[in-house]
Amino acid sequence: MLGLTANQFAAIGIVVVMLALFVWDRWRYDIVALGALLAGVIAGIVPQENAFDGFSDTVIIVIAAVLVVSKAIARSGILDRLVRKLMRGIDALPLQLGILTTAVGLLSAFVKNVGTLAIFMPIAIQVARRSKRSPSLYLMPLAFASLIGGTITLVGTSPNLLISTVRAETSGAPFRLFDFAWVGLPLTFAVVAFLMVGWRLLPGDRKGAPSAEERFSIENYTTELTLPADSPFVGKTVGDLEKSGDDIVILAVIREGGHNYIPSPHWPLFAGDIITVRAEPGAVKQLIDEARLRLDSAHDLAKADDTPQDELSTVEVIVTASSPLVGHTPQSIALRRAYDVNLLAVSRAGKSRAARLQSHTFQVGDVIVLQGWESTLQETLSVLGLLPLADRSLSLGKSTDGVLSIAIMGVVLVLIATKVLSVAVGFTLAALLVVLAKQISLKEAYEAIEGPVLILLGSLIPLAKSLQSTGVTDIIAQHIAGVGAMVPGYAAVAIMLAVAMILTPFLNNAAAVLMLGPVAAGVAKTLGYAADPFLMAVALGCACDFLTPIGHQNNLLVMGPGGYRFTDYARLGAPISLIVLALGTPLILFFWPL
Repeated sequence: MLGLTANQFAAIGIVVVMLALFVWDRWRYDIVALGALLAGVIAGIVPQENAFDGFSDTVIIVIAAVLVVSKAIARSGILDRLVRKLMRGIDALPLQLGILTTAVGLLSAFVKNVGTLAIFMPIAIQVARRSKRSPSLYLMPLAFASLIGGTITLVGTSPNLLISTVRAETSGAPFRLFDFAWVGLPLTFAVVAFLMVGWRLLPGDRKGAPSAEERFSIENYTTELTLPADSPFVGKTVGDLEKSGDDIVILAVIREGGHNYIPSPHWPLFAGDIITVRAEPGAVKQLIDEARLRLDSAHDLAKADDTPQDELSTVEVIVTASSPLVGHTPQSIALRRAYDVNLLAVSRAGKSRAARLQSHTFQVGDVIVLQGWESTLQETLSVLGLLPLADRSLSLGKSTDGVLSIAIMGVVLVLIATKVLSVAVGFTLAALLVVLAKQISLKEAYEAIEGPVLILLGSLIPLAKSLQSTGVTDIIAQHIAGVGAMVPGYAAVAIMLAVAMILTPFLNNAAAVLMLGPVAAGVAKTLGYAADPFLMAVALGCACDFLTPIGHQNNLLVMGPGGYRFTDYARLGAPISLIVLALGTPLILFFWPL
């Protein structure tokens, strides 16, 4: 460390310790980043008055708003339904992967790639189960497609947003919304094409860790749904309705003033029919959305209540031996009137039943779905002696018009692209509109905002600026420029891209881009080249961790369900990294010349 000033030595030491703690992974990344920021303040390399400037950076606002809009789109289920329809009847694995990865890649350009993966993981697992294949053949390709798809737009991935702020600081203007598409879009299609054949590099016999649903296995729920006049299934048959969903069984049709019929598949359906359905909660929700059925009891509380500021909540509970419900029916105990909760669905192990929900006699061990007001629901569960199960993201009784969320997103993207609104203002407006339009509740909106990610970014931004102010980035840039001076310009860009791809697997991608962004600008200046190709190389490299499960949370999300080992990522990821390096470099140089 000869020739370094005390401040430079302190800055490098703090960063090295921070990186080591990131790799060690014993403490959460947001705690490590915040600790590094405070260490920088104590060491005097980050001025106290600027310590928390990172939290006022517009990139924090953009990421928070994008997460809210992404949650609203995911919650609507509209994209889920479209992909399920596309996948119906397709059994060939390459075609299945082609559809899934293309959808994930393109959607990740506009919806945060973590949110996109969350939408498609259950679909992929269900496709794998139906095709009698291991989920390991599907999930890693999905994760990788979400990463490369995020490189298409400014808001698709955090590195693009962060490198845009670096460009604004170095050249006075940030990157625009679709500036990244010239490189990201061709690369996305190239990676998707490779994944359609590259799946052979993955282990096909792995069993993933059981999900919450699998660890607590229960029979399907019995739920009552009403067929409204505007449903597309009015006039169709019971068999048509069963075929419209996954593992849907119609147990009974109630009509003519309450007569309960056990129907055959050719029975026609009429408006006003009450249909008793047995299926898992996700399939029931899918059926409600696709067939436009109505879960009538889900609306009764909302109609009767005079306190709209409270929010309806849905919970899955088990009936215990001490519950006053045991031996009673919802009707005999006046469940809705006395306790202000709705019974939405019932499950009893080993029993298939077609009786009305209101005449169901509760027994110990019944698993039921209740809906009630958020402010009083926990107290009600305690009074009723009900034990809440682990959160299974149950969405019965919640419905939104997914088209509205997508329309809001589309209008905002047009306004941003035409420079009517800035990125920060545009996405904040979109987040506000999806909440006001009740596409997502205020509680869900706040839950969608990932606090740890915002703490990480807010802490790293001032720390990254301290590396510039102390001259550390200049020293690193000089060393890379020394190598770059000995090779042609395209090779220098390729080196920058490779450095970013190598560093990112051992860091959070945000940390990597904040460190390397100023370095890339410094290298370009030293070599006499334009900064944009080098900045693009950093953004692309930091967004593309295909080698390990730790560089990006999407890779980590699929590790358990896919049953992957650490080394599995490099088996499929190394060829993809070479594709990004080989195609990404000329694409960057073609659209962003030196």
